Amino acid sequence: MQEYIHKIKNTLNELAIIKQQRALDVMPESFQEVFLLLPILLHYHHPNLPGYIDNPVPHGIAYYLPNGEILSKAEKKFGFLADERQITEFKLSALYSMGSTCTLGQSIESDLDIWVCVEHSLSDEERALLQRKCHLIETWADTLGIQLTLFIVDADRFKEKHHECLMGENCGSAQHMLLLEEFYRSANHLAGKSLLWYAIPSDFIINGKQYASYDECITALVDANAIERNEWIDFGSLVELSAQEYFGACLWQLYKSIDSPFKAVLKTLLLEAYSWEYPETKVVAYQVKSLIQNHDLRYSYLDSYYMMLEKVTHYLVSIGDAARLDLVRGCFYLKVNERLSKPTMHISWRRSLLTDLVNSWGWNDSDIKSLDRCELWKIEKVRDVNDLLLQTMMTGYRNLLNFGRRNNLDSIISPQDLAILTRKLYAAYEVLPGKVTVINPNIANDLSEQSLTFIHVKNDRVNRIGWYVYNQRPSFDSIVGHQYLEYSNSLVKLVAWCYFNRLISEKTTLYYRDGSDHDSSKLNQLVYDLQSYFPVTVPSASEEALYGPCEIRQLAIIINLKEDITSHPDIIDQHKTTLNTNVLNYGEKEVSLVKSINLLYRNSWNEIRVLHFDGALCVLDAVKTLLNRMHKDADLPHSIKIFCYSKKLQNEIREQMQVLMDRCIDLRLSTTKNNLKQFMPLRINGSSWYLFFERFGVTAHQFDNTVDFYGALSNNKIHGRALNVWDETNELPKEIDSVACEGIIQFFFENKASGFDLYILNENNQAEIYRNCNGNVENMIKDVNSFYTLSDDRFTFATSSSINFNLPQFYQIYYNGEGKRGIAPFNQSQ
Repeated sequence: MQEYIHKIKNTLNELAIIKQQRALDVMPESFQEVFLLLPILLHYHHPNLPGYIDNPVPHGIAYYLPNGEILSKAEKKFGFLADERQITEFKLSALYSMGSTCTLGQSIESDLDIWVCVEHSLSDEERALLQRKCHLIETWADTLGIQLTLFIVDADRFKEKHHECLMGENCGSAQHMLLLEEFYRSANHLAGKSLLWYAIPSDFIINGKQYASYDECITALVDANAIERNEWIDFGSLVELSAQEYFGACLWQLYKSIDSPFKAVLKTLLLEAYSWEYPETKVVAYQVKSLIQNHDLRYSYLDSYYMMLEKVTHYLVSIGDAARLDLVRGCFYLKVNERLSKPTMHISWRRSLLTDLVNSWGWNDSDIKSLDRCELWKIEKVRDVNDLLLQTMMTGYRNLLNFGRRNNLDSIISPQDLAILTRKLYAAYEVLPGKVTVINPNIANDLSEQSLTFIHVKNDRVNRIGWYVYNQRPSFDSIVGHQYLEYSNSLVKLVAWCYFNRLISEKTTLYYRDGSDHDSSKLNQLVYDLQSYFPVTVPSASEEALYGPCEIRQLAIIINLKEDITSHPDIIDQHKTTLNTNVLNYGEKEVSLVKSINLLYRNSWNEIRVLHFDGALCVLDAVKTLLNRMHKDADLPHSIKIFCYSKKLQNEIREQMQVLMDRCIDLRLSTTKNNLKQFMPLRINGSSWYLFFERFGVTAHQFDNTVDFYGALSNNKIHGRALNVWDETNELPKEIDSVACEGIIQFFFENKASGFDLYILNENNQAEIYRNCNGNVENMIKDVNSFYTLSDDRFTFATSSSINFNLPQFYQIYYNGEGKRGIAPFNQSQ
């Protein structure tokens, strides 16, 4: 066995050299600098080196001795002279990169993910200091244009099944052993101890003897003096690849697909291939291990991305899915980003291997040129690719859900993680009336068009009534026979779709055609207003925002873009003789000057929504709808801007509408007033209306005179509730008011001596009450999540347009030390 272990060590050392060369091949100098100097920065702690803080930070990598070339680089770059006497103990066990580094999947845009491995538990203070040092090193790398992430990983993390997050927000409970499998299949040794897992035979046979477990094999090797235990780092064996974890990991890959669609497709299909083999799953990491133990270092076989593609290809061929096989090959090609149609003097190992793959797929020159020009794709091609990606992801997701049902899946992903993951998917993928669909911005760089023509169709036997946009000039030859880009019954929504999908730039010429009206001045002004008010890209929604109800963050109120009566002399000229200048009840005829309103807003989940209202009472409808999308404890929108496109009295309309909106939003969100008694009179278009600010929303009622109004109040006809009247024993706790929100199912738990009371609000804020419930609340939440996650009703889609990821929310009603009742998201109760 000593000879066997000796060969394993040599193979691992040889593989580390090969992988290091792969990582450096054709990469920019800045990447090479970070990659080569990183072990020095963590091995030593010195004021001249990036990452230094004036504290005893854990450092020193076991069994690491930097070579002279690296030390010379450090001296030249930082003026640092190494002295091994600076290191009194070795707190770090090893340094490994993982993921796409050293593989076909690595490109100049690739991140660098590094595991800083420790075996002996660090104190909280030591871990905090090491984390600070790592953050400073990441910042230094960022100044060089390299996105470096350093993860501090305890060797017992997987053996003891700790679920803290490693690879980004909320993946901790989504995947556990699959994360370790990814590490084992892609790990690249940078410094320190070798991975013991590679040396342990998969069949647990040592010297002809079968051992019962992985740990017994290690003991046998130590007893036989085949290994010195301190020379190796051990994250444990790959066991218990459960059905539960497949679901969580797939959901996580869907989450990742929003930002990295090409890579996520391959990884999601890999998970699907694993589930297809379940319970006899043969993961890629075991193939890597077998090749190492057989000392087979052919570059194509020990490339984790190549092996992933090979696994997925075998699966898709086996089930006869040619469409997804073509797509995954295209995604793989784009991820490699080698661009074979462009000649080069340097034929790298990556280019040589990719050429062999493309030839085996039977691709022709036009196929390759099309993919190589992906940065020049425009919206038609990008949308087609986006739809294919999404349909592929959803097919894989549904197949995994079916697999979960067959295996009585009980998802281990936590309710909070599930809520955050699914709501980001909901915000990105759900297609809803009024929602502006934003195509994945990572597929192509520039979608801007030279010309965009907006055409309104009123009555046509062929086309729907509404607005169409073409990427052509408005000539007969340009429009006829060309497919329109997008349709909407709302001009504002159509313009917003073009703007937020980056079709409009400073060089874009806009054309407007509404019958005989060809004046594009309002259209150009609308685009200018959007550009000045709404940034196209904003930071990703935070976990806190995704866990709570969505709230309006940035609101534009667009008035009279099309319908405008201020140009009529018989309406506006009255202002010379009348004192009535209320724009909602203007002049002697009491006419509302606001004939159309569009509410365009971005919410806290980063959705873009457009709501259109027209007619004499459009203001009333718009105010009600807007306020009902705000729960009482919501934050005020970060900004509200009113844009008016009337020819006359623009300032008066803007100012009066601003006052009205400010007052209404204040009444809706106020928590210092008794909302059951709040109302506001409005005189609109000659009629008297009252807005009632009730527990779960805002309603409007018309009264011809004040006697009817006060009579209604005294008779409790307007009871201030969005629900049916409850008797006293069935009253909902008033604390629920603060978070009640339309469009989502909400569960509220209140502990009682005999169990708990449960209050449920559905998407329309209709309530159900269950008293004296028994059982475990956590289990109930898990069951509810599983029901909504796996329900067939949520996946009856034929296309991507009907997917629903919007899972319920859960709250705990609690009592503080003073006996006062409060409310908090479940697991965050006071």
